[in-house]
Amino acid sequence: MTENLNPFAIAQKQLDKAAEVMNLDKQALAILREPRRTLIVNIPVRMRNGKTQTFTGFRVQYNDARGPAKGGIRFHPEETLDTVKALSAWMTWKCSLADIPFGGGKGGVICDPKKMNDSELEALSRAYIRAIGQFIGPDKDVPAPDVSTTPQTMAWMMDEYANIVGHNEFGVITGKPVELWGSEGRKDSTAMGGMYVMREAAKMQKINLKKATIAVQGFGNAGMYAYTLSKSMFGSKVVAISDSKGGVYDPDGLDLKKLEEAKQKTGTVMNYKSKNAEKITNEKLLELDVDILIPSAIENQVRADNADKVKAKLLLELANGPVTPEADSILHENGVFDLPDFLVNSGGVIGSYFEWAQNQSKIYWKTPEFYARLDEIITKSFKDTMDLRKSYFEKKQKITPRTAAYIIAVDRVAKAMKARGWY
Repeated sequence: MTENLNPFAIAQKQLDKAAEVMNLDKQALAILREPRRTLIVNIPVRMRNGKTQTFTGFRVQYNDARGPAKGGIRFHPEETLDTVKALSAWMTWKCSLADIPFGGGKGGVICDPKKMNDSELEALSRAYIRAIGQFIGPDKDVPAPDVSTTPQTMAWMMDEYANIVGHNEFGVITGKPVELWGSEGRKDSTAMGGMYVMREAAKMQKINLKKATIAVQGFGNAGMYAYTLSKSMFGSKVVAISDSKGGVYDPDGLDLKKLEEAKQKTGTVMNYKSKNAEKITNEKLLELDVDILIPSAIENQVRADNADKVKAKLLLELANGPVTPEADSILHENGVFDLPDFLVNSGGVIGSYFEWAQNQSKIYWKTPEFYARLDEIITKSFKDTMDLRKSYFEKKQKITPRTAAYIIAVDRVAKAMKARGWY
């Protein structure tokens, strides 16, 4: 039987599994299996050749029972509605598990930003906000950056929203430049949150982080910061890293400056040069004999066909949806301690919550306060998940960390819907 790799089908399957374990009310499950609102927009943009090109964009508000929808905007040539729906569902559980006052949302535009200049990207960013403007707001839906969108993209979008409503509304968008009341600490908050989870998980698994070997799949924002922070915070040795074209493995550990040079000069980290370095594929990176594996690229990387080959003791899902449901079961059976994406990478949305709260209150924090608050929230999420999992183990039900995290998150959303009279 072929594994279904449709992201939204995977999100629904994960939800269904948790719902069965927790005996969730069928009325609540019916509501939670589908997004509350799905918006599809056509976005005309005048390109540099003088012709108008129409792009398709999406904004999905999955559930707002606990607060405004919250989620990033992706610019990608292969963006799909099902991917956006899945990511908005995972954002719902991410915000709920962190116990912050947001629901889940996500947005995307089908485009190839690598083929567009800054003027075209600005025009597309502004046109997208004009198309969805009446559906967003600091108390309705708060977008943020995601794949191929940046603080500059968010600045253009925030400015366009200000033009629509006639006044500055900094809290409508997070992930903004600090100059436009973005938050100190937000830039690396996804990876920083992952490091706090890694610290707690290493204690449980008796992994000495000072001696640990790590492989990171992905050299984007999350992956690069996972590399730098794991070294600076714990002294760990990152022996492998990759980008979309492939990766490099060096048992002696990798040097960031050389990685950046290879990426800048040749377009890929594969061309990293050192005495014992060797080129590897993304698939091979996942199978390395390391202590910790950190997928921080795209979804569906660890599947039923390769989960048996994962040798890491600890798997930290810094990407969204890198492990399929079938692979999740295999990893669990093989003793791999796999921690789910909506726990591990929740530092990003927690950081966005901090930015939004600062924008709303007009009181701003310095980086140390940001990190301390992030550590407190995400560490509690980890401990809540482990405590719930332990309680099921005591009842002779060996659930995965993902299922435990789902039960906590879904229960909170279901109770909010029940209190509001939605079912």
